[in-house]
Amino acid sequence: MRQLRADRRVLLPAVAAALAALVAGCTSGGGAAVSTAAPSTVVAGAASPTPLRAGDWPTYHRDALRTGTAPDAAPVGPLGTAWTTKLDGAVYGQPLVVGDKVLAATENNTVYGLDASSGAVVWSRHLGAPARAAELPCGNIDPLGITGTPVYDPATGRVFAVGELAGGRHVLAGLDAATGALEVQREVEPPKGDPLAHQQRSALALWNGRVVIAFGGLFGDCGDYVGSVVSVPTSGAGTVLSYAVPTGREGGIWASGGPVVDGDRLLVAVGNGESTGGTYDGSDSVLALSPELQRVDWFTPSTWADDNAQDLDLGSLSPVRVGGHVLAVGKRGEAYLLDAQHFGGIGGQVAQATVCPAYGGAAVDGSTVYVPCQQGLARVTVGQDGSLHQDWQVDLERGGSPVVGGGAVWVVDDHRGLLLALDPASGRVLQQAKTGPAPHFASPVLAGGRVLVGTDAGVTAFSVG
Repeated sequence: MRQLRADRRVLLPAVAAALAALVAGCTSGGGAAVSTAAPSTVVAGAASPTPLRAGDWPTYHRDALRTGTAPDAAPVGPLGTAWTTKLDGAVYGQPLVVGDKVLAATENNTVYGLDASSGAVVWSRHLGAPARAAELPCGNIDPLGITGTPVYDPATGRVFAVGELAGGRHVLAGLDAATGALEVQREVEPPKGDPLAHQQRSALALWNGRVVIAFGGLFGDCGDYVGSVVSVPTSGAGTVLSYAVPTGREGGIWASGGPVVDGDRLLVAVGNGESTGGTYDGSDSVLALSPELQRVDWFTPSTWADDNAQDLDLGSLSPVRVGGHVLAVGKRGEAYLLDAQHFGGIGGQVAQATVCPAYGGAAVDGSTVYVPCQQGLARVTVGQDGSLHQDWQVDLERGGSPVVGGGAVWVVDDHRGLLLALDPASGRVLQQAKTGPAPHFASPVLAGGRVLVGTDAGVTAFSVG
């Protein structure tokens, strides 16, 4: 990976730019841009630890395991629009809720702090001009700015987001979640391939005092990209660690659910690689990585070569931990149950069942997994004996990633612009409300007695009863 130096020649201009941004301040009218100077580290202020409160939603699907389950969510009831706030771009990642603020990021590379009770903009910080379709080799998001869900770090009080800037540069920004002040800035690029051909779509993760960032390719699988994971200290300084899938090209780590922190391991799903026969190339897989981002365990279906040839890989859905097992489902629609202590390599699954082509992030409630199908939602039960059973499946025009709480399973049908609350036992619709156009893989947030949804226009909060 390109080394990111922090000597005086690089650091001082960056600090000056950051201080200028801070002097300019952050207001509801928009914040100053992150410096587009050379690769740099900026620490413009001391960390301000801010512990999480009960009911906060600091990361994608609420916790490090990405369960998407909120045991303290308000009971499901009639839905009403509490507030709608228009922002400067589409909100692809889940909004976060920390204390009295909603933290949301847009494809225009702006991070917002909103008042959780009213939706009013408290602060905003623009990270720089986003990449545009005309300069990218392919893709289906224009403009392309912040796509992956940010992450909040209570140890520093910072919210971290990765923006894609004009020219294809990827920049990690750490902002004071209370004020929007820029405190960390660092260029983060994948260790192999052309940065312009990479897209940062997966949710960020927080692990051992580091921000974890996964990279895949643009829609269309064009250009020289190789799936990878990098991690950066939350201080913004220090060594960048990285892992690259050992394939010649592709193998993107792009599922919107992002890396899953499973104790002392990180779980990721890998997409199709360029190899369609011969020696296995490390793609189409579920990996366990060590804190040093070394591969310590892996699984791939025995059909890996055909999966790669037909773009039917496992990279479309983040794996989930279910008791002593890990469940993985991909574009082929096959669910693979793995022994969490030994993934088994090629064809090493404990059980297998046909469910549905799945995308995004699943929700886990005990032994039950709610799988986001391409055109629906499925409930799957994992038995203690290692069995798999599909309980029900409901049809949607295009289903997003579900969450669970308040006696319901919540999912966005982004084609119809609907938020749905479903009966966990049967999949029957209990409540629904219009969201308006929403991004692909949209996922609700359950916090503060409300349901929040990122849309093509901003964020909408719904009251529940």
